[in-house]
Amino acid sequence: MKIFADKLEDALAKKLPPVVIVSGEEPLQHVEACDAVRAAARQAGVDEREILHVEANFAWGRLTEAAANLSLFATRRLIEVRLGSGKPGQEGAKALRDYAESIKGSDDILLLSTGKLDYREQKSAWFKALDKIGLFVPVWPVDVSRLGFWLRDRASRHGLSLELEAARLLGERTEGNLLAADQELQKLALMLPSGARVGPREIAGGVEDSARYDVFTLMDACLKGERARVTRIMAGLRGEGVEPPIVLWALSRELRILLSIQQHLDQGQSLEHACKAQKPPIFEKRRPAYQQAMARLPLKRLHKLLLFAQRLDLAIKGASSVPLWDGLHDLALTLAGGRGLLAELPSSYRVG
Repeated sequence: MKIFADKLEDALAKKLPPVVIVSGEEPLQHVEACDAVRAAARQAGVDEREILHVEANFAWGRLTEAAANLSLFATRRLIEVRLGSGKPGQEGAKALRDYAESIKGSDDILLLSTGKLDYREQKSAWFKALDKIGLFVPVWPVDVSRLGFWLRDRASRHGLSLELEAARLLGERTEGNLLAADQELQKLALMLPSGARVGPREIAGGVEDSARYDVFTLMDACLKGERARVTRIMAGLRGEGVEPPIVLWALSRELRILLSIQQHLDQGQSLEHACKAQKPPIFEKRRPAYQQAMARLPLKRLHKLLLFAQRLDLAIKGASSVPLWDGLHDLALTLAGGRGLLAELPSSYRVG
């Protein structure tokens, strides 16, 4: 059964399931979700823990042995399988499926810690077998539209009252890095009295820019038309040394998806059907962003953007004189509905 991280503690207090899968790549929430399972296990009298790190050539028979061996010191155990960012593979999938079938009547708890599981993995036999008898906790990065509320709630945990404008500024400086945001709040809690009200001045004076961005964050901002955020993210990606081909790949991919959606719409299909027809399908949560982009970008503009992306590809290969990072920013900003930065270049370079 799927349950989100902010509801996990309440669910564990009601009943400790035999299996908990914590999946995702957001470090702070991932660690705290696993800690919540460990704390609930201790509270339930589970005082022995066995940890299995899944690395290259891992012998999945160790999981079978762990499940079969009776403990000499405790009646219940917490078995942690740390899968990391990898997938279980054929042998691991079988071992996990067999574990789900053999756990009946056992008091042991399995905590499976893994990176993001895509929709294919969530449809696999091993996942369904474990999910059927336990909890699945997907850990997602906090959406930028909810980040301010998340930060204010987090500040209250540290005995602080965070003003809305202060939350916005802290969000800008730590976006994509919740661990850094929480550390900044902890530092403020040490410097200020309990219950102190934190305004923008305290954030501006004491919080360094610790934001971390990736190309998927950039795509989200482009589709939603968040032009100022697009500029901020592009500067962050360049400063972090992200390679231009990765940025161009992400932008080109979104352009092709938008063109594909438009083609389906021109054939009389609904937006829902057009989104489901993509590979992989666009989940319902992300469809409004694509709808916004479709309303903002006519078909002619999308084709021009794709042509400009091809010129940038030539620039990466040294066959075009288009300024690369300015061109990528121009492409992203125009996709977001803004005016590109290459307006002064010859018309053959412009997005149009």
